[in-house]
Amino acid sequence: MLTFEATTPEAAGIPGKCIINFINRMSHRKVPMHSLLLMRHDKLVFEGYYAPYTADTLHRMFSISKSFTSIAIGLLAEEGKLSLDDNIVRYFPEKLPPEVHPWIASMTIMDMLMMRSCHASTTYKINMKSDWVESFFTTPPTLPPGKLFHYDTSAAHTLCALVEKMTGMVMLDYLKEKLDCLGFSKQSYMLKDPFGVSIGGSGLVALPMDLLKFGYFIAHRGLVCGKQLISPAYIDMAVSCISETCVTAPVPSEAQGYGLQFWRGEKNGYTCYGMGGQLIIFLPDYDIICVTTADTQDIGGGNQQIYDALYEEILPYIQDEALPADAESERLLADKAESLKIEPLITTASVETVSEMVEKINGRTFCVQTQNTGFESFAVHFNTSSASKKQDSGSLSFIYKHEPYTIEFGIGNMQTGSFPIYNQNYAASGAWLNDGTFYIKAHIIDSYVGSVHFQLSFGENDLTIFMRKKEESLFKEFNGHLYCVSE
Repeated sequence: MLTFEATTPEAAGIPGKCIINFINRMSHRKVPMHSLLLMRHDKLVFEGYYAPYTADTLHRMFSISKSFTSIAIGLLAEEGKLSLDDNIVRYFPEKLPPEVHPWIASMTIMDMLMMRSCHASTTYKINMKSDWVESFFTTPPTLPPGKLFHYDTSAAHTLCALVEKMTGMVMLDYLKEKLDCLGFSKQSYMLKDPFGVSIGGSGLVALPMDLLKFGYFIAHRGLVCGKQLISPAYIDMAVSCISETCVTAPVPSEAQGYGLQFWRGEKNGYTCYGMGGQLIIFLPDYDIICVTTADTQDIGGGNQQIYDALYEEILPYIQDEALPADAESERLLADKAESLKIEPLITTASVETVSEMVEKINGRTFCVQTQNTGFESFAVHFNTSSASKKQDSGSLSFIYKHEPYTIEFGIGNMQTGSFPIYNQNYAASGAWLNDGTFYIKAHIIDSYVGSVHFQLSFGENDLTIFMRKKEESLFKEFNGHLYCVSE
């Protein structure tokens, strides 16, 4: 099984203080990081996890899944089980409509890998209760295949379905078997669509170390532990610039081009890219692989902030040769790694305001007046520390469709639990804001990654709640406004 030798940053030519500066920059800009792994010269120079995440915490990797799907297709091509020039319709006759549009009929596996399908967007999102793979063939196309880059996750999903149809295996299990010497974590898996197909465009749930192993495999062009696991020519093609992306890209990191389910990057690099800050950043000119997991979904240009921190805080200071040992830098970096955590919200209201509001509303039940939401009542309870005599935690209790639920939160700290209705692990904190409202933010830290927000405004005998969820698929109940009155 592939393992990595650890070394100090200085031994790899990186000043340790640069990594500290990277971490501090992310904290200062309030980018919710979950992990950071940095490799240079094939050695692990930094590995850090933000509590409650640990090295053994699985994480949703979103569109990094596409790069895994690409490798699975490349392996099948090498086995002679398919050709990249094959028309995709030949493999799914049971999914085709009575009359197949000629653009769909002519679309090849290569078109789909290049993100040059005949669809300008993801087809299964039109109706996620219908067959996701079938939608790829039945949705009217937008343009001829092979012409223009448009990000189409349904193409990757259909390619994953092809892998599973041809191998009779779950795609990730197929990759674990074919790439066995990488030693992907046994607990890693892929979420499935409602019809049992692995979500090949965004469903990978794995460890950050799994990403680093995959990154090492790609950076070494498939040669790992003395075995050529896939043709280097396929990897070279997959990470090259085949499709231009500058016309549709929202940020510079997505404007450098696209290969076969891999992005080209700045600094002559390339990237496995997943929504929310899931990244494997390859910088061959610096012999660096950087892996991050995060949740930037609520931050405009959040992924670009990660890139820019790497480019500006670390790259300019890298040396070709090893730097002198620096015991103080090594100690500070170790302390920083040990203290990493998802930062709790900070109270900005005055002590007097907080004390007055807590006394006024602690434990009171407010009945929901807004119709047709399913919510019936809310109550907030605050707990006081016996040592500090201050509120250090609390809970938001509510009744939804006649069922009682509770969200525990910390004040100045994080509390963890299972998020109501969806049973997804979360870490939450609460804080009083200057305007007298109370804000609760729950970070979803499970197979789904995102956040759910509550802002509570208390009157003399009423409560107005604003709820907002920032997550792709679930938590739809937690959006919008509620008006409540005291019992």
